[in-house]
Amino acid sequence: MRIGDGARIRSGSVVYASVEVGNGFESGHGVIIREENRIGHDCSIWNHTTVDYGCVIGDRVRIHCNVYVAQYTVLENDVFLAPGVAMANDPHPICAKCMQGPTIKAGARVGVGVTILSHVIIGENALIGAGSVVTKNVPPRAVVMGSPARVVGDVDSLECPFGLVKPYQDGLDVLRRPEWKTVAALSRPIEWPGRSDR
Repeated sequence: MRIGDGARIRSGSVVYASVEVGNGFESGHGVIIREENRIGHDCSIWNHTTVDYGCVIGDRVRIHCNVYVAQYTVLENDVFLAPGVAMANDPHPICAKCMQGPTIKAGARVGVGVTILSHVIIGENALIGAGSVVTKNVPPRAVVMGSPARVVGDVDSLECPFGLVKPYQDGLDVLRRPEWKTVAALSRPIEWPGRSDR
């Protein structure tokens, strides 16, 4: 096992043997990282998330709370998984002969409560809407949603409901563009434009 410099591993977390973790790693509480995983630099894995064995996780990956990353999953650089994402790794349960988790390409964002089935490839900078069930490959920069998930647009067509920033430009989300550092946050509480009391 090797854990890089500057790691912060919070209470109740378990890192198994034969794991490699890069510099700047941070965990929440109750994180489980199984054996034979490779995790890049500057990654965070939050509370009560499990990364099952044999996964490859790139640099600057953010995995939120209560996520299950199935065996043999690949998360490339700058991937974000929102709370409650669940992945599968076999097309017919209990058979380990063709087991493979999803591959999530660089910069993809996966929304709250999404389920991703085995062998699925999510393209670079794609965005998966909350609660979707992803059963087929997703093209780069696509916005998909639903059960089963279907393409509904391109990330560059998205607009900020508050008019603060352009969420995506040339496939890159605002966090990976220089203007992010120049935009001030709104004062809270924030009212969503056009939403009224129900």
